[in-house]
Amino acid sequence: MIDYGLKGKVALITGTNNPQGIGAATALAFAREGARTVLVYKKVFRPFDEGKTKENGPDRYYKANAGDGEAVAEKLKEMNADFLLLESDISREESVKEIYSAVMARYGRIDILVNNAAADEETGLDTIEKITRNVIDETFAVNVRGSILMMREMILHRGEQGGRIINLSTDSSQIFAGQITYGASKATLEALTRSIALEVGKYGITVNCVAPGPTQTGWIDPDLEKAVLPLIPMGKLIQPQDIAETVLFLASRQAQMLTGQVIKVSGGHAL
Repeated sequence: MIDYGLKGKVALITGTNNPQGIGAATALAFAREGARTVLVYKKVFRPFDEGKTKENGPDRYYKANAGDGEAVAEKLKEMNADFLLLESDISREESVKEIYSAVMARYGRIDILVNNAAADEETGLDTIEKITRNVIDETFAVNVRGSILMMREMILHRGEQGGRIINLSTDSSQIFAGQITYGASKATLEALTRSIALEVGKYGITVNCVAPGPTQTGWIDPDLEKAVLPLIPMGKLIQPQDIAETVLFLASRQAQMLTGQVIKVSGGHAL
């Protein structure tokens, strides 16, 4: 079994209230390795049909993202994990400062930041013909501004041992027809990853990015799965645990000289 050297480290993960999501899987993976976890989430309300939430699809996904993170917290309690659950909005500078104040008050340090929270618009509304200023502003407010603010505060609160920043993009960031603002915001995050890695290497901080392919976070219904599988050379959907294990590696001592990289975890999709 690999020892990632994460025991006692403090890992802050955003976007964690979906029990089937990447954020939740990442938090549980860090807790498994003995890290202390800070889970940040924001309730996002979209209409859904309660009768359809038992099966994978948009309704299940929307319900999960409107939740309060307690389902994930219960799993951490079962593991006897040391964790802190915070509801906040990372697009607001004041909120980001409050998050870090709470972390420092509880743990006195921050070692790892995982920028997983993201805003996206319903497919069909994020196209060049239908795009609105609100979609542009709301998407970039979280995916870009919020991620930058979270990175800035992590760097300002760094310890002498340096740290790890892992951003979450998407494997289709460079070409994402149908979700142009979302894709562009993630391409921006990849560019930021490289630039900030150059700036903060002197502090012993690595900055990397994981770009997931089609991942089953509760969103992909059977029809969509059937349509997307032929596009994945490995022949199956990516699971949140696949992403979480890659994040663990990037946060580990084994990856101490790996920085400024964008790693696709996509089963070969969108290479």
